[in-house]
Amino acid sequence: MTENTTSADDFEIDLGVPETPEPSTDDVEIDLGALTDDEPEDVPELAELAEEPEEEDEGDDATDVAIEALRQELESKYGEWYVIHTYSGMENRVKQNVDARSQSLDMEDYIFETIVPTEDVVELRNNTRKTVTRCVLPGYVLVRMELTDESWGVVRHTPSVTGFVGHGQTPVPLSVDEVLHMLTPSVIARVAAETSGTSARQRGKKVEVIDFEIGDSIMVADGPFAGMHATITEINPKNARLKALVDFMGRETPLDLEFKQVEKVV
Repeated sequence: MTENTTSADDFEIDLGVPETPEPSTDDVEIDLGALTDDEPEDVPELAELAEEPEEEDEGDDATDVAIEALRQELESKYGEWYVIHTYSGMENRVKQNVDARSQSLDMEDYIFETIVPTEDVVELRNNTRKTVTRCVLPGYVLVRMELTDESWGVVRHTPSVTGFVGHGQTPVPLSVDEVLHMLTPSVIARVAAETSGTSARQRGKKVEVIDFEIGDSIMVADGPFAGMHATITEINPKNARLKALVDFMGRETPLDLEFKQVEKVV
C-alpha cells in the first residue's frame, strides 16, 4: 500500500494585500469647475457663445456671399486704395476731415472714399460680457483716390495725418485682396447683426479677456485649493475658463478653473 504524502512545495499561500500605487500629481489635471445637478458637464459658463451647427452653416453661407459681393464691388470701383497713417485714436476724426477737405477743396473727382476698418469684439471683464467696436488697424485709415500731386497734398496735409504708407515718400496702393482682408471683419459683424438668434449675433466676434493674461499670478478663491497661489498657463475665453499651475506638496499641479474661481494677484 502506497502512502500519499503532501509536500509544502505543492501549496502556495499568498496572504499579502496588493498595494494600490499612489497617483502622481504630476500626471493629474484637477478640474475645480463648479457643477450642479442642473448644469450638465458639457455646458460652459458662457453657453450662449456656442453655435448650433445648422445656424453656423447658414451664417457661414451668408458671410461667404457678403464677402464675395464686397470683392466684386471693390474690383468695380475706380481708383486705387492707399493707407494713411494717423495719430492713435484719431482715425474717425481723420476720415471726417479728409471727406470735408475733399468737398471744400473741390477734390471729389480725385478723392472718392475713406474707410476706417472696424471689427466687433466681445470683452470679458469681471465675468461680464460686453461687445465693443474697435479699429482693425489702430492708427490707419483707408482712402480710395486717384493719386496726383494735388490729391496727395489734400490728404497729406489733413490734420492728424502723419503720412502715406509706402516706400519712402512714394505711396504704394493696396491690392484688392489686401483691402478685402482689412474689411472682412466689418462684413462679418454686419451679417451677424442681420441674422436673428443669440448665437448668430456672436458669430465671427473675437472674445478677449481683459482681467487675465498668460503668466499672471492668481489666487484660487474657491474649491479645495482655495487660498493657494498659481500661475496662468492657458486661457479659454469662450468657455470662461483657464488653466494654471499650483505648487502642491512640492510639485507643480495643473488646475482647470473657471474665471469666477480665481482672483488676480496685484
